[in-house]
Amino acid sequence: MADLLFEDRRLAEIYDPLEPDRGDLDAYLAIVAEFGARRVLDVGCGTGTFACLLASRGVEVTGVDPAEASLEVARRKPFADKVRWIHGDATGLPPLQVDLATMTANVAQVFLTDDDWAATLAGIRTALTPGGRLVFETRDPAREGWLEWNREQTHTVADLEGVGEVEKWCDLTSVELPLVSFRNTYVFAADGAVLTSDSTLRFRSRSEIERSLQSAGFTVDEVRDAPDRPGREFVVLASRSLETEVGGQGAGAGE
Repeated sequence: MADLLFEDRRLAEIYDPLEPDRGDLDAYLAIVAEFGARRVLDVGCGTGTFACLLASRGVEVTGVDPAEASLEVARRKPFADKVRWIHGDATGLPPLQVDLATMTANVAQVFLTDDDWAATLAGIRTALTPGGRLVFETRDPAREGWLEWNREQTHTVADLEGVGEVEKWCDLTSVELPLVSFRNTYVFAADGAVLTSDSTLRFRSRSEIERSLQSAGFTVDEVRDAPDRPGREFVVLASRSLETEVGGQGAGAGE
């Protein structure tokens, strides 16, 4: 189930205006070009910014997300008509054959249990062509980035066209590693409405990430730094292994 931030229509509508700088996507655009990927699966596509950027460059894109409100925003963007939008997640994809799959921003960290993470990786692997690549980012837990998730450091006020003034801040609510929980609060000046969205992310170590990928039938090719957040993120590049065995068991028909 998606967080209220992405599932509530009023919050989904202001997600992009409140986060206008998506320079984090530049690295992904460069990776798509680096590998010459022509068919891309964007897992957790949200409001579709990255999917539409790829579509504008002639890439065949499938965007999947469990939040219908976010997809409604995505479908109204330029080049959205060239994207295949799927309401759901990577565990229930229709038959696909893509060159590269992505999970940008926090997507890889929303899978809190080992089973959910493994099922997501399995769904992505099935969608990839042999040798196809998976690219995602995840925060380095050693940096303890959650220490910055407080009202003092996250408080902002923005005057949004057609909406009015919106005040926003984040409060850290729980740290029980590997899980970290926080609450985003939004105050709409126009009518005084106060909406909150609670989120939990799982912080995996680099070794844990690499083991889980290998168990899911991927080869870890490289772990890079995020150019816009040096030393804070792992940007993982993995490829679908050509072996027929995954996690010690046969991968099954079609694998």
